[in-house]
Order: sequence, then structure tokens, then C-alpha cells
Amino acid sequence: MKNLGEILIRAAEPEDAIGTLQCLAKAFEPYRAQYTTGAFADTVLDQASLEQRMRRMHVLVAVSVKQIAGTVAGSAENGEGHLRGMAVLPMWRGTGLAGALLAAIESWLRSRACRRVTLDTTLPLSPAIRFYEKNGYKKSGQVSDFFGMPLVEYVKELT
Repeated sequence: MKNLGEILIRAAEPEDAIGTLQCLAKAFEPYRAQYTTGAFADTVLDQASLEQRMRRMHVLVAVSVKQIAGTVAGSAENGEGHLRGMAVLPMWRGTGLAGALLAAIESWLRSRACRRVTLDTTLPLSPAIRFYEKNGYKKSGQVSDFFGMPLVEYVKELT
């Protein structure tokens, strides 16, 4: 666990579901018009899809006194990690919380012998793309379809 002032980053628990869903919804709402309906639903999740993610991936939450302020999920398989669902509430942007969440999930991946990590993002999320690039992620050249939107893969070697 990592303490960031009044924020504690820890593994998500089942009782964090509502707060995690609210965090995802608030973080991605400004981009809704730029997403297809299916892409937005797969990004902000619902109760069932969050429960599935929590079973299949290691989900972290950044908890303030009042609410879940951020979240990220990661999975590890055969020396490679994959990130999904990174979100920080708008009021916490620019505080270092996103960097702390990213560092925490990358640390978890290293502890599972991952040597590289990938993530996928959409073009409307240009602030996120700049953040990832600033933190060592580079385009892999792979672009796939995400419910009718381009999904761009980024990769980072973990040392």
C-alpha cells in the first residue's frame, strides 16, 4: 500500500464496487460523445463486468476519506502485464495520484516477474496518451477495433 497524503492505494475489495464504478463513470464522462456506445460501456463497466474484471485482474483503488478517487487494473501472464481501466476523478487530476497508481500497478507486475507491460487506449484520451508517454510507454504499432473505434496499443519494458 502507498499513502499519498489523504489517499491510500490498495487492492480493491468487493465493497469498493459502487465507488469504482462511479470513479470510472465520472472520469470518462467528458469523452462519452467521442466514444461509440459499446466502447463507452466497456470502458465505464457495469456491476457484472466489474465483478468479472475483479476476478480476472488485480484491481487497485485509490481511496480518499470520502470516495474512491482512482483505479487501475492489471493482469500478469507469461512475463507480460496488461493494464486496463485507469481512471482518476477530475478533482484529483494533477495531484500525482495517476502516477502513484501507475507506479503501484507496475510494482505489482514486477513482483509477478513481468518484464514488459502493455495497455490499450483510444485516440480521444489525448491527456492519458501524453501521461503514458511521459511515463515511458511507446506505441507498439498495433491498432485494433474497439467497438468501432481504433484502439492503440502502448508498451513499456519494466526494469
